[in-house]
Amino acid sequence: MDIHGKLTKLMAERSWSEYRLAKECNLSQTTIYNIMTRNTVPNPFTLEAICKGFGITLSQFFAEGDMVELTPELKALFDGWVTLTPEQKQAVQQIIQVMNHDH
Repeated sequence: MDIHGKLTKLMAERSWSEYRLAKECNLSQTTIYNIMTRNTVPNPFTLEAICKGFGITLSQFFAEGDMVELTPELKALFDGWVTLTPEQKQAVQQIIQVMNHDH
């Protein structure tokens, strides 16, 4: 995996500078500078801090393909979804389809 490429992509998606990344992760600017400019590979603790700054898990960081960030709002939806009956789930899916067609 290209860790530097993944970090660059995540920063670009959020329009974050290296300074902003350092602040969000509670890391020094020097640490982020070394990772991004000198191509050093972050140690596991630093990478975990970076992931927390992005609001993702290490698993999400290393996941291939599109990543879906599980926000508190999405987590609440998923938690509610699992308690629905199959009929209720079908009704919710139909509502979403109708709402998507309205846009």
